Amino acid sequence: MDQDQRHPIPIRKRTEWADVTPIPQDDGPNPVVPIAYTDEFRETMDYFRAVYLADERSPRALELTTEAILLNAGNYTVWQFRRLILETLHVDLHDELDFVGELARLNSKNYQIWHHRRWVAEKLGTNATSKELEFTEKIFSEDAKNYHAWSHRQWVLQALGGWEDELAYCYKLLQDDIFNNSAWNQRYFVVTRSPVLGGLEAMRDSEVAYAVNAILAKPENESPWRYLRGLFKDDMQSLVNDPRIASVCLDVLLNKRDCVHALNMVLDLLCHGYEPSKTLENAIDTLCLDSGVSDSGLTDRVCSVLQVVDPMRANYWKWRKSMVPVRAVQGSNGKESAG
Repeated sequence: MDQDQRHPIPIRKRTEWADVTPIPQDDGPNPVVPIAYTDEFRETMDYFRAVYLADERSPRALELTTEAILLNAGNYTVWQFRRLILETLHVDLHDELDFVGELARLNSKNYQIWHHRRWVAEKLGTNATSKELEFTEKIFSEDAKNYHAWSHRQWVLQALGGWEDELAYCYKLLQDDIFNNSAWNQRYFVVTRSPVLGGLEAMRDSEVAYAVNAILAKPENESPWRYLRGLFKDDMQSLVNDPRIASVCLDVLLNKRDCVHALNMVLDLLCHGYEPSKTLENAIDTLCLDSGVSDSGLTDRVCSVLQVVDPMRANYWKWRKSMVPVRAVQGSNGKESAG
């Protein structure tokens, strides 16, 4: 919907508006920085002020809000008054969804448009579910990380339903782009919120396997590492006890020894009582030699290596080192003991 589709005749020359006296904007007697409005915008808003102050909820007032929105889709007052008119006139809200859809195509990050679309969808209820999910998919095809669209989609699922195919949709998005952090976030949202999947505990085993495979495919991708950690939210002991976690860290470090995400996961494991295998210790020792690190405790060594391979956050890793709950001291048997 562009400028060429707006009404070609000035409002003051339309017979249906002959009985309305426009109300100019009052900027005071000496405006410091007057805004250079176009004549069309100024006239449209002058007439809008007139119908708004008169609380005129008529078809012509609805059409006027359309023209005002086409000139400025971010005007909250115009949108709010439009909603009042729509309710009063009992307009077919499916048509309103089409109108908002055209606007969103050109203004996909406009808060007012998304707020209005949610209002319309809520009025339509479950009749709008499939259309809203399809609409967000169209937005994602152009902008896969559009926050407004993802927020709207999550609202639709929670308020109107449509959970059945959502995990499969997330899988498709991640097949297309494994680095799509928005799709990873949506997958976690579905796993933890969907009423048809059984919750996080029921899904944890299969989701750990999925995340591990994603990590092995692209170890530098932070999203599956974050996802993996999120699967054990508030249950670090289960994270430590799952052999797949340490195993994927070892597999990555043997091939990509300076992988920050793998080292960070190892650090978390060690800080929560994990007893490392000799193979994992050897892999870290090799990295220590490459990095010039010589701390006595394995946990300290991991922190020091992280300071070297991730210099941008060196101070953070230094702080993590200072916060190790029990200082690790190398024992005579090659294992660590509490000092």
